[in-house]
Amino acid sequence: MAKRKRPADKRKSQLENLKWEVADLLDLDDDLAQGGDELSVREAGKIGGNMVKKLVEKGKEALKKEESGPE
Repeated sequence: MAKRKRPADKRKSQLENLKWEVADLLDLDDDLAQGGDELSVREAGKIGGNMVKKLVEKGKEALKKEESGPE
């Protein structure tokens, strides 16, 4: 069964929301709100790295749901 792809705009907004969620957790949202100019490379890397961790977790959850089949 082929999966339908989400529109690119929706994916971008979901990633944008995830970026802000992670920045808030790391207490870097104020720096990000200023256009990101206040972020150091290390801080930007922390946000990106944590975004990847969250995406991997969501992917693993989706695979587990797919393997278990419909309930």
